[in-house]
Amino acid sequence: MGITVDVDTNSGFCAGVIRAISKAEDFLDLPMDQSADRNDRGQGKKLFSLGAIVHNDSELARLERKGLVTIDKDDLNYMKSVDGEYLLIRAHGEPPKTYRQAEAIGFRIVDCTCPVVLQLQKNIRTAYERFSSEGTDGQIIIFGKIGHAEVLGLLGQVDDNAIVIEDMKMMLGYIEDGTISLFKKTEVFSQTTKSPAEYSSICSRLEEMMSRANELSLERFKGKAILSIHNTICSQVASRHEKLSKFALAHDVIIFVLGKASSNGKILCDLCKSLNIRTYHIGSSDEIKKEWFREDDKVGVCGATSTPKWLLEEVASKIRENNL
Repeated sequence: MGITVDVDTNSGFCAGVIRAISKAEDFLDLPMDQSADRNDRGQGKKLFSLGAIVHNDSELARLERKGLVTIDKDDLNYMKSVDGEYLLIRAHGEPPKTYRQAEAIGFRIVDCTCPVVLQLQKNIRTAYERFSSEGTDGQIIIFGKIGHAEVLGLLGQVDDNAIVIEDMKMMLGYIEDGTISLFKKTEVFSQTTKSPAEYSSICSRLEEMMSRANELSLERFKGKAILSIHNTICSQVASRHEKLSKFALAHDVIIFVLGKASSNGKILCDLCKSLNIRTYHIGSSDEIKKEWFREDDKVGVCGATSTPKWLLEEVASKIRENNL
């Protein structure tokens, strides 16, 4: 019968990334000589992206061929005046100071922050303001990747007055050294693309430890509202974990396509690997190896929220056409 190949219908760009890329393409696809009030392409204005619009080299190269110019935070520090050029804020979002800095040197902002991230920024800012208005010595904990763009944007909402933890081990270490108090009023948030199962485990452990430290039963502790846990993981990402698990178990081989900088991709790829040992991750179709496959294998091709559908199809086609 030979190898069969399926592309996961639930893989590919999330809604936030689709929105950001669509906005970029709306700008980039207009002819340079076509006047347009909304973006001044007729005046020769460029579109800059602050950081990679998506963590996938193949998709970045496609957009750069259209004219997108990617810069980083250091570049902003050296720019003096940009005379009304456009700066795209990607789906991850940015702290308020970035907007002020960009506008101060003349950029016009194309804000593509994901609506889910915008709501999270608002919620974490509200929690911080609540602590301040109440005069409460509270603490905010963010479950996320240190240095990730979204996490930096969240920290910027609270003047960096939050504790970032990457995993259970880090949280327990911070409790042991006193960085995290078991007695302060606490609000916990998660980066939108983190593992729902890991977040739940961390929050449950923290709740258990705080209730014990405060000498309260779990039920009584919950009634005291000392700990507030916010469900801030994107629902699309959360459902993808469950669907991807089923996809990994239903195939003999999983080819996971992700960019090397994709935080979400690593989490999802690790999930596949935990369920299917024959999981291999690649960045492009050129990295496929014949020795990964056996005769009559059922192959599943999937990817991260930063992996374009066209790349998944390209990988699947190469496996089929080469009869690996």
